[in-house]
Amino acid sequence: MMPPSSHSLAAVYYGHPGEIELTQIQTPEPSGFEILVRVEACTLCGSDLHSFKGARKVAVPTILGHEITGRIETFGPRASRVDASGQPLTEGDRVVWALVASCGECFFCERGLTQKCLRAVKYGHQAFTEGHELLGGLAEHCLLMPGTTIVLVPDGLSLEVVTPSSCATATIAAALETVETLQGRSVLITGAGLLGLTAAAMARSRGASEVIVCDVNSLRRGRAIQFGATRSVSPNDVSAVVSEVTKDLGIDLAIELSGATAAFDSLWPHVRLGGTIALVGSVFPSDPVAISMEQIVRRNLTIRGIHNYGPKHLVEAVRFLADNHQIYPLESIVSQWFPLTEVRTALAAAMNPENIRIGIRP
Repeated sequence: MMPPSSHSLAAVYYGHPGEIELTQIQTPEPSGFEILVRVEACTLCGSDLHSFKGARKVAVPTILGHEITGRIETFGPRASRVDASGQPLTEGDRVVWALVASCGECFFCERGLTQKCLRAVKYGHQAFTEGHELLGGLAEHCLLMPGTTIVLVPDGLSLEVVTPSSCATATIAAALETVETLQGRSVLITGAGLLGLTAAAMARSRGASEVIVCDVNSLRRGRAIQFGATRSVSPNDVSAVVSEVTKDLGIDLAIELSGATAAFDSLWPHVRLGGTIALVGSVFPSDPVAISMEQIVRRNLTIRGIHNYGPKHLVEAVRFLADNHQIYPLESIVSQWFPLTEVRTALAAAMNPENIRIGIRP
């Protein structure tokens, strides 16, 4: 294991859209329950790009990046030596960790919404405070705070496969929890980005008999088939395909991942009596939707919003990847890797919608 260096190179966002600055930041010595991790990889999520472009407000100065894989370098004197599933941790272990570190004691933590903790630390979204600057993935080190869910990465999982697990994979694990079972069920997914591809693969791995993926982009529709979708359709074909597949009875679970109002409008009428709608993609302001309360009542519909996830969902995400990385082309998710010194080039490449993910390896 490499000894910790006195300074870490980091890409700092100061709130000026389209600008990012490489700088050296003093590497902290972890105290208390903290753990210092050397970053091995960080993939660029859509929310990172929105923040970088100025379309999404984020506290600054900050280090963006929350899809991170790293190796434990130093434990604080009181830090736990086991991961979220009870496996032992030691220096040099490769780990992933949850987007949000929670206190475990506040109003929302006590009610099972640790991702909405009132004292949350959110990796890749946190403004600098003295000694706690390194809280994002676009840096050589990341300091893991108390209350962080950490999961040991199983042998055989590549950085391409595991690095996005702390965002898209864990979020989909939370979304699929909205139904008791997927065995023999039908699923309709709108949006075939990384969330949609993950949802298709995870739904199939849990026994879904039909997984219909809808996207406006033909390239993305083709990818969806590779990731387990039984049918991949354009918005114009949704009604006919759902009618054929379900014999006009409707979809068991509909998952909206695009964030587009039009996608929701085309999705919810196809849900069966007693079916469930999971809304995941609407994380930015959009036009309001029109939905009949009478229809929700008469059709016994369940509508759930899913934002981020809880500790068990990250454990489930890594387990899913370990079990399925040879079944679906998960290695293809990261199109290209860049060194941290080329972060601007990496961000530009990530803007291309043909790239599911662009990665940075410090």
